[in-house]
Amino acid sequence: MGKGGGENNDPNKVHDDSVEIPDTAHQISSDSWFQVAFVLTNGVNSAFVLGYSGTVMVPLGWVGGVVGLILAALVSLYANALIADLHELGGTRHIRYRDLAGYVYGKKAYKLTWALQYINLFMINTGFIILAGSALKSTYTLFSDDAQLKLPYCIAIAGFVCALFAICIPHLSALGIWLAVSTVFGVIYIAIASGLSIKDGIQSPPRDYSIPGEGASKIFEIIGASANLVFAYNTGMLPEIQATIKQPVMKNMMKSLYFQFTVGVVPLYIITFSGYWAYGSSTETYLLNSTKGPVWVKAIANITAFLQSVIALHIFASPMYEYLDTKNGIKGSAMNIKNLSYRITVRGGYLVFNTFVAALLPFLGDFMSLTGAISTFPLTFILANHMYMVAKKNKLTSLQKLWHWINIVFFSIMSIAAAVAAVRLISVDSKTYHLFADI
Repeated sequence: MGKGGGENNDPNKVHDDSVEIPDTAHQISSDSWFQVAFVLTNGVNSAFVLGYSGTVMVPLGWVGGVVGLILAALVSLYANALIADLHELGGTRHIRYRDLAGYVYGKKAYKLTWALQYINLFMINTGFIILAGSALKSTYTLFSDDAQLKLPYCIAIAGFVCALFAICIPHLSALGIWLAVSTVFGVIYIAIASGLSIKDGIQSPPRDYSIPGEGASKIFEIIGASANLVFAYNTGMLPEIQATIKQPVMKNMMKSLYFQFTVGVVPLYIITFSGYWAYGSSTETYLLNSTKGPVWVKAIANITAFLQSVIALHIFASPMYEYLDTKNGIKGSAMNIKNLSYRITVRGGYLVFNTFVAALLPFLGDFMSLTGAISTFPLTFILANHMYMVAKKNKLTSLQKLWHWINIVFFSIMSIAAAVAAVRLISVDSKTYHLFADI
């Protein structure tokens, strides 16, 4: 790896040598494109898909939801391809998003990108812990109606299990067989939730598919759902994922992205559309709460959703782990006593704070909207288009530059509008439900 500095002899490259880029304590260039594709696909089909019928389709309806999901997939593939193409800009392999931004723009962009990415990943991790806690609570209520095990307790249990997993798995490439396990879990809860939804839909009378709400409230719900559209497909950490892939980097990364946005999105579409078709505008934020079926079947779906959330969280937390490990010089055997105690203390502490925030404000749909608004839009669309335009400025036609500016302006407006809508939703829910609510 080495420093992101040196002379810039190519006039077609933009290069700021003021940012010091450290080596990484984690592995790079070790994974096949297929393993990376499963990392991406596990992110897309994480247990968050159990919420899209309620958080995307209900506020947008059939036309807005279907068209929105397809368009969001296309623009997400395009934006991710732009970022992937810059991975070896100037002959330097940029293994972190902030490294790439710093190389192109300088120190201020390096810091801003890291701040945005940290917010993005922290919010996603918080959402996974809320999701895992919700799955635990749903499992409990299947067998007991005494309401003794409340959502904050379930979130605390979920956070503890996530911390145990984080301590045992040192870095992203070490997931290995766990990606296959996660995929199996995903297939199980998607198949069960989709199957039960279709069964319920066939047996139910005609549903109401009208978009709920009136006036300003309805508009804010629609804007918030647009942020959920981009949240569904994007990681906000593509360079970190691409850093694990073997050479040739660009060719292999594009294989992984094409897999993600073809085969990888099919399960998401199946569960999202079947759930909304079955329950219409009354679909719950957590789809399994809407389904009817054998207790043991729903229990399996909830348990696999819980376990998959634990694994998926590790994917999205890995940039923070890499930063902490690299900064503190954590190298060598993962089972070394010093390294093990470090992970217990530092990663455990990070996830304790994550868990506290999750229990404090357990509004899953609102977190998805806010994450999409304040970080996914800027990282995946605004920054990607502008950075590509700056890096390739002497190779782009005026028409191509105009296209990128249109993207930048449009997604900037969407980001601001979605952020306002998401904050409003959280404010409303915070008044409706108290802190540490048992939703």
